[in-house]
Amino acid sequence: MAKNWYVIHTYSGYENKVKMNLEKRVESMNMEEKIFRVLVPMEDEIEFKGGKQKIAKRKVYPGYVLVEMEMTDDSWYVVRNTPGVTGFVGTGTKPIPLLDSEVVKILQQMGMDEVHARIDFEINQSVQVTAGPFKDFVGVVREILADKGKLRVEVSMFGRETPVELEFSQVQKLD
Repeated sequence: MAKNWYVIHTYSGYENKVKMNLEKRVESMNMEEKIFRVLVPMEDEIEFKGGKQKIAKRKVYPGYVLVEMEMTDDSWYVVRNTPGVTGFVGTGTKPIPLLDSEVVKILQQMGMDEVHARIDFEINQSVQVTAGPFKDFVGVVREILADKGKLRVEVSMFGRETPVELEFSQVQKLD
C-alpha cells in the first residue's frame, strides 16, 4: 500500500493540539506502520516589535494539518476520530492525497526540502558546463554540496584553475 500525504481539517487554532493528539493516538493504537508523520505547515515570519526584529512562526494554512499515511479503514478511523479533527479534505467520503508537487512545495516553504537530488557526480570527475556564464567550459568536480544541490568545479580560465560553484542542472558528465 502506498503512503501519501493527506490534509485534515481542524478547528482553527487547534492545529498543534490535533498534531499532538494524533501522534499520541498513533502510538497508543500501534499505527506507526500506517501513519508516519503529522505536520502543521509553518513558516518563519519576521516581525518588528518595539524597534526589534523578531522571527515568529506563522501557520501557512490555518485550520489544516498534513498527515503522511497509508489510507486504510483502520488508519482513516484513527485520524478521523482524533479530537479536534473535523474531517479529511476531499470530495464525498474519500480523502484525496496531495500531489507530490504540492507536498514538495509545502515542505520547501517550511524549509524541510524533502526533495533530495540524486547525485550522479563524483570528486575528480570531468564535467562540461551546459548553462550559465561558464557554458561550454570543461572542468573537474572538486566538491559536492549535496544539501545545496551544487558542485564546486575547477575550470581552466586564462591558463589558471578557477573554482566555480554550479548547480547540478548546469553541468553534465563527460563520458
